[in-house]
Amino acid sequence: MEQVNKVIGGELSLFEKKFSESVKSANPMLDRIMRFIIKRKGKQMRPMFIFLSAKIAREINDATYRAASLIELLHTATLVHDDVVDNSMMRRNFFSINALWKNKIAVLVGDYLLSKGLLLSIDNGDFKILQITSRAVKEMSEGELLQMEKARKLDIDESIYFEIIRAKTASLLSAACAAGAYSATEDDAVAAQFRLFGEKVGIAFQIKDDLFDYGQDNIGKPTGIDIKEKKMTLPLIYTLQHADSTTKRKIIYIVKNNSTDRNKVNEVIDLVQKSGGIAYAAEKMMAYKKEALDILHTYPETPARNAMEELVNYVIDRKY
Repeated sequence: MEQVNKVIGGELSLFEKKFSESVKSANPMLDRIMRFIIKRKGKQMRPMFIFLSAKIAREINDATYRAASLIELLHTATLVHDDVVDNSMMRRNFFSINALWKNKIAVLVGDYLLSKGLLLSIDNGDFKILQITSRAVKEMSEGELLQMEKARKLDIDESIYFEIIRAKTASLLSAACAAGAYSATEDDAVAAQFRLFGEKVGIAFQIKDDLFDYGQDNIGKPTGIDIKEKKMTLPLIYTLQHADSTTKRKIIYIVKNNSTDRNKVNEVIDLVQKSGGIAYAAEKMMAYKKEALDILHTYPETPARNAMEELVNYVIDRKY
């Protein structure tokens, strides 16, 4: 992402240092765990959206760095807690916190990260940014619980699916964009516009993940992981809505009772591909991407706006 690095590369490097400072602890074990977390951090997508949103809206300032730290602290806390809930031993090709230090410590580490984020905002009077972000965390929890509830019955229709991913996935990205814009402008209307932009990108991002499960974009064989976990994603929902009653019953039976049988899962994947479910989901993804770019293009063309467009394209066109 050449444009992104050119426009905010310096800010991202400085953010890395500020974030490392923000998680330090006097407790030796906790400090060791924090260093481990920093070392295995991902691509910093949310900070990129925050800094570019601020730069498009006006300019990056100290509040923008704090907003980026808050979002990353809260996001990291939710990932640590998710690994405990899912009993996951790996994250980003590293051992998870709970794998190395056990569940009790992992839960407390997540709590520590949450408290550091809250204190960072409260101590600096960033109450609006804290409100934006806290609302996203609430929505993420609600979205996850709604998905768990519906997974038992496999009765998710398209409207419920979008409700789930809007809350579970898109809410944090929309909060990042809104927080970045607000940090630069302190303007509620501008923050609301960037919130909507981030939501559209977040929804498109999740649909892209759905498509990966069916082996799209030359990433290799279909994984079928969502089917194994009984997750009702958009390609599958479309297929069920348009299948005849016999095919529908067959798919539901496999998902409920044979989701660990590789051959049966492949049958479902094949039916989804033949039904047009993949093409439909891809079309929806591109529609959300267009809506996001339409919002972005209401701002004058600048290096920051061009970099944001490059970032959106990267998120939607990625191969993994």
